Formats: sequence, structure tokens, C-alpha cells
Amino acid sequence: MALNLDDLDYLSQGKRTRLHRLMYEHGPRNGRMLLLPIDQGMEHGPVSFFPNPPCEDPEFQFKLAAEGGYSGIALHLGLAEKYGPKYAGRVPIVLKVNGKTKIPPDSHAMSPMTASVEDAVRIGADAIGYTLYVGSPRQVEDMNQFRKVKADADRYGIPIILWSYPRGEAVDKKGGKKSLYAIDYAARIANELGAAAVKLNVPDDDPKKRSEQPEPYDSLELSYEERVRKVIKSAGKTLVLFSGGSMLSDEDLLYRAKVCLEEGAAGLLFGRNLWQRKWEDALEITEKLKKMMLGL
Repeated sequence: MALNLDDLDYLSQGKRTRLHRLMYEHGPRNGRMLLLPIDQGMEHGPVSFFPNPPCEDPEFQFKLAAEGGYSGIALHLGLAEKYGPKYAGRVPIVLKVNGKTKIPPDSHAMSPMTASVEDAVRIGADAIGYTLYVGSPRQVEDMNQFRKVKADADRYGIPIILWSYPRGEAVDKKGGKKSLYAIDYAARIANELGAAAVKLNVPDDDPKKRSEQPEPYDSLELSYEERVRKVIKSAGKTLVLFSGGSMLSDEDLLYRAKVCLEEGAAGLLFGRNLWQRKWEDALEITEKLKKMMLGL
């Protein structure tokens, strides 16, 4: 069973009000969130838009979010300011307040601030997104930066969705960024740091790398469903939103979404798997995802 607002009794009135809009006033409107991220332009570069050239124009994603009935769109400040006003009130915004390019290696990953919580309030965002690289050699700097962001978010009453991503040399040596050990740790960190919601990838189970993980993860052989269930449990009183990652077939996408939702995810944060499709295909798969959410 997914968490709902009643389970988040620790949140302030402002945070609960903004989350209510995302969970009950847009998208499926049943407590589940279907968010459309477009921060990949910064995080991965223009190459992300090659599979579907029209999606290079952010108008494509805003129009998809509006006509597809998404809970909101996640993006950086420049795109929010330039393309968001046309959709004000119709497409809720999750403002990413930090980010980086893909050009440097992830061995010492760190995302500098690109916007402020005050910017989010100014443009009418309902939540902010912060990327934290769990395990990076720069995690002290990262956590200190996050602490200041959270203090501002608490003061302004705006919830934080934490992109909790394992990265760095130490992570690579302990099973890798997609291992159960790393992502389970990232889920727990989100709960420890006070995020209202966390974006996670579903852990892989690569038999060749399983033994590289610390005990007892090195001996855990879990199904896809069990891995999803494990990280949701580790997130505690933090809403879990699963990432879609790189492009999947319709069948794989719907299967993975179904498992995540049935195991208790509060929603999905799917980007490339939606807007890298042609317009009609993107709308069609969106409707299937919303029907799935409403059927749970």
C-alpha cells in the first residue's frame, strides 16, 4: 500500500497543501503522482532528444504534460521561466534547484545549485527537486548544500523530492550504482535527510556483481518485485517515485510500472520513456499508465 498524505503527518501545512495538488488535483488524482521530467537536457545533453527530434523543443513536454494530464513537470529554472507561463495553473512545476552536465566523470559527482527555493516559490512551483549523489567523495559538500536547501524549504513550506543517486569510486567498487546495496542505501538516506519524496531507480540484480556488494547484500538473490519492495521499505515515511530510465518497449515499461505501483510506490517519474516517443504514441502510453494507476 502506497503512503498517502495522512501518513506524512510530520509535514507542515504548506508542504501538505502543495503535495495535495500534485497527488489529488492533477494527474490520476488518487494519491499517485505521474511526473514528467525534462532535466535530461542538462544532465545528459542534447543527445537525449535525437530519438524524437520534436521533443527538443520544451513546448513538446509542456503540451504533453497538459494534454496527457500529468501531475506535474520537473525541470530547471530557465525552462520553467521561458515555457511555463503559458501553462501556469494547468501544469504544476517541480523545480530542480541543482544540476550538472555529463561531461566530467561521475567519480567525484556533485551538482551545484542552479536555482533557489525562493525561485521555486516565485514561479509557483509545488515542489523542488534536489539531486544528491550518495557515496560520492564530495558527499560532505553535497549534504551541507542540501541542509541549507532544506532549511529554506522548511521556511517556505515547499516539499523536496530527492533525486537520490549512488555515484562515485567507492560505489563502483561495492557493486555499482545500480546495485541493491547502493539504491537501498540511497532510499534510507532520503528518509534520514527529511525529503518528502525520493526518486529512485529499481535496483538491478547482476549475478556477476552480486558478490561485490557488502554483506548481507552479496548473498541476496531477490526478484524484481522483492527488490522494489525492499527499497520502498527502506524509504520509510518518504514517498517513493520510480524512474523509468532509458527507453523501454511498451511491454517492459508497463510491466515495471505495474510492479512498482503494486508494491507501494507513490508514483512514477518517467521522462525519456514518454517524450522520446512520437506524439500519439506518447499520449497512448500515458493513458495506459494513468488507467493502471486508477485501477490500483
